[in-house]
Parts: sequence; structure tokens; C-alpha cells
Amino acid sequence: MCGMRIAVTGSTGLIGTALVSSLRNDGHEVVRLVRRAARAGDEVEWHPKRQYVDTSGLVGCEAVVHLAGAGIGDRRWTAAYKQELRDSRVLSTGALAKALTSLDTPPRTLLLGSAVGYYGDTGDRAVDESAPPGTGFLADLVQDWEAASEPATEAGVRTVFARTGLVVARKGGAWGRLFPLFRAGLGGRLGNGRQYWSHIALHDHIAALRHLLDTPDLHGPVNLTAPEPVTNREVTAAMGRVLRRPTPFPVPPFALRIALGEFAEDVLGSQRVLPGKLLDSGFRFAFPSIDEAIRAALE
Repeated sequence: MCGMRIAVTGSTGLIGTALVSSLRNDGHEVVRLVRRAARAGDEVEWHPKRQYVDTSGLVGCEAVVHLAGAGIGDRRWTAAYKQELRDSRVLSTGALAKALTSLDTPPRTLLLGSAVGYYGDTGDRAVDESAPPGTGFLADLVQDWEAASEPATEAGVRTVFARTGLVVARKGGAWGRLFPLFRAGLGGRLGNGRQYWSHIALHDHIAALRHLLDTPDLHGPVNLTAPEPVTNREVTAAMGRVLRRPTPFPVPPFALRIALGEFAEDVLGSQRVLPGKLLDSGFRFAFPSIDEAIRAALE
């Protein structure tokens, strides 16, 4: 893939910032969808809740990467915030998909940032893209979120759902909150620590998104998780090893439920998700193990 024009939503987030930088460094033209009047030549105005997209800014785009959405773990899950999580994903995806179909020449690819929450709590059972959806708020949300892209798929746009695990990064996302705690010697396992965390290094996540853009045979769900999912207990031990800090303070389930509300059940739940399609398509992880992913985040 060389010299392409690519549109990106959510360009100021953890993943979006890194992806835009990666694409531009390789000579691609990136236009960013912003929820205000465009102020720069690389900006396109959109207002997903109002179902408005300035489609003139998407003309000539060969791919669209949709990463926008309220942070899953940014706030306590009240009824209002759960609605915000849903609206920010389902409405924005629907607006974007319909906008693409209105173009005389739609982009060849729509890459939708999705989530492994689709699978629900898998316990010790390893799952890949062939697994059915789970149950619960996140599983239902992801199904509706992905389904909202159907107009683009029906119009012949190759649509890929990048079902992402926990991204290991020094700043931003869930791991951005863990690092300060562990550095201070206040880190510890969550609940009994036996729940699986399907993680991926930020570097590998961006490389995987680039791989999805570059690989026309890939479509539908693709898991963006490291090939070696580990338990929260193992994550805690790895953080202690890499940061050389004690990890003496387990967080009991009741404390998580007080702090996080319903989201605590997902934190305490187990997701053992494997990147079957990525590996089968020839993708190779630079940081497959949890220790490697943590060290990479600190570089």
C-alpha cells in the first residue's frame, strides 16, 4: 500500500494518534474526521449523532479507519454513560457507513475498530473469530456496533472488524492507568487474578491495523490480540518483574464494583481470545509475550 488517501476517525485517541503518525511517516495522505468545523486542510467535519458527514472530504479516499467512541473504562457505568458508549459507536458507524455509500466511488475498505467484548466471558476456553457472541452489555453493544456497518458492506466495501484486546501502552487506555500504580508499588491482582486478559502491544496493534489495510483477502472479524493471552495474576507478576516493584495489594471484587459499577463484571470476567486470522494471514508479532509488551511500552 503506497501513497493512499485514508480517512481516520478518533484520530486524537491512543490508537488514532499512533496510526496517523505511522501512515504519514510512510507517505500516505491522512484526512481526519473532527466534530467541529474543519480548520485545516486535512480535516473533515462530521457530527455522528446528527448523522452528518461532509462527504466532499472523503472523495478519493481508498480506505476509512473508524476508531471513534467513548472510552469503555473512562467513567463509571451509569445508565447515561452506557447510552453514551452505545450512541458513540452505533450511531457513528451507521452515519459513516451511509456516507460512504453515497459517494460515486466509495473507498475499497472500511476498517472498524471493534472489541473482544463480543465474546463475553469465555472463562478458560480459548476462542477465535469463529466463536459465537457472548452475553452482557459489551457483547450486545459490539454486535450492534458491527451491524451498523452493513450499508457499506452491501455497497461492496470490504469491511473489517478489528476486535481489539487490552492495548499495552504507557499512556492512555487501561494500561495507562496501571503503570502509575505499579510504579508506586501499589499494583496487585484484581479479584482472584485467574481471569484471562487478552492483550496486545501498541506497536503490534498499529502494525496489525496496517496489515488489515494491506491485505485485501481479510474481511469480517479479525482479533487483534497477542498469541499468548495471560491471566491477570500473570499480568501482575510481569508488571512487578519488569518495573521491579512489589505487587502486594490485591483489589477485592467488592471494591471494584463500588468503583466501576457494572463495568467491574467485565474487569473480573475472563476473555481468552486468540488471533487466528492474523496468524493465518502471515502477520508476525514483534512483542508476543506480556513481558515483551510491557517492556515495549516503556521504551
